[in-house]
Amino acid sequence: MVTTWPRDFPGLGTGAQRLAKRINDATDGRIHVQYFAAGERVGAFDSFDEVASGNAQAYHAADYYWKGKHPGWAYYSSVPFGLTYTEVNAWIRFGGGQELWDELAGKFGLKCLAAGNTGVQMGGWFNKEINSSDDLKGLKMRIPGLGGDVMAKLGASPVSLPGAQIYENLVSGAIDATEWVGPWNDSFLKFYEAAKYYYYPGMHEPGTMLSFGMNASWWGKLSKSDQTIIESLAAAENDIMMAEYNAKNGAALTRLLTDHGVKLRRFNDDVYDSFGEGSAEVFETVRAHSDLANRIHESFLKTRKDVGGWAKIADQAYLAQRNRVLGV
Repeated sequence: MVTTWPRDFPGLGTGAQRLAKRINDATDGRIHVQYFAAGERVGAFDSFDEVASGNAQAYHAADYYWKGKHPGWAYYSSVPFGLTYTEVNAWIRFGGGQELWDELAGKFGLKCLAAGNTGVQMGGWFNKEINSSDDLKGLKMRIPGLGGDVMAKLGASPVSLPGAQIYENLVSGAIDATEWVGPWNDSFLKFYEAAKYYYYPGMHEPGTMLSFGMNASWWGKLSKSDQTIIESLAAAENDIMMAEYNAKNGAALTRLLTDHGVKLRRFNDDVYDSFGEGSAEVFETVRAHSDLANRIHESFLKTRKDVGGWAKIADQAYLAQRNRVLGV
């Protein structure tokens, strides 16, 4: 099992390691998973080819890293103005998302399962204030996936870097800004030492799903019992990881603000409107790529409308009233 995460990295890395151990434990070692962090067997971004070729049997990664192979992969991590954790779970399990994922992954000799989520991500770390869309022009920012394509539409220069390389590039000035995940992970990488402006909410990754991708030939040779065990453990990790992020992000944000002088900022409507305009252009390019890309996008849109509409009546309305009454 190869991954795109540093060893023991909180949440992402430890979640992948937890999944590997639980597969070992649940099968009494019959399926023995040898875990490799990014760079230990192959580079982070080489994980896809390592598993598709059969050199390794599985990876744990964010599938938007593979959007250069097909833009449909981006939807199976997160896309701009996309689905939250609860929405993406509904899409994958009951909205046709898994079936389309199987079709996409099958073209590359893979079988993929949801195996983690980081929730709504922060907008990123910047070395200057972002008061208008003009402030994004010329900005060198680490931001992968379709979110990076949106930033390019707005005049920024998106850069894709694995997590282990972000800090050094931010400190050296090779990049001016970066997104990563949220307070818990971001504080671990000490981005506050190089950039003080911390913006929210991230438009680019509102519910980033992590993937347990397996070589399809290897997967197909497993017994139905072993397939069910792996499916169940991946689903469990999907839930456990999200719970851990929700439990730890709030306290981590408090420490960033009080102990490290981080300046929390909210993107204003002008900036967010520009994100929306850029994303509309990017989605049109995706839809024009292929029939499969268009069908994935249409399925995604339906879930965003149906499940998102219900969330507005249910979750959002309740939280707004609860926070108003309690003064939160």
